[in-house]
Amino acid sequence: MITCVLHYTIDPGQIEAFERFARVWMRLVAEHGGVHHGYFLPAEGASDRAEALFSFESLAAYERYRARFGTDPEFVAADRIRSDSGCVLRYERTFMRPLLPTD
Repeated sequence: MITCVLHYTIDPGQIEAFERFARVWMRLVAEHGGVHHGYFLPAEGASDRAEALFSFESLAAYERYRARFGTDPEFVAADRIRSDSGCVLRYERTFMRPLLPTD
């Protein structure tokens, strides 16, 4: 399993647009073989940071999902929310593997 951790710097004035963007991507990840663990939005303190985590069974499975960017109409429309609203100022993607508790 591989988990993608996304660190976002967002425009606090565009939080509603960011939430629309996030809801669409949660659905798309699930429809294309991933498990979305949610978006984590500002509650207190710094108001321009958000995080997202989602997992795929392998890096190859993630790459099949990622290949749809820029070509699949649903992916293009979802990304247009970000680009048209300016809700995401910058992001950083990190891939991690979980170390889970054992019985």
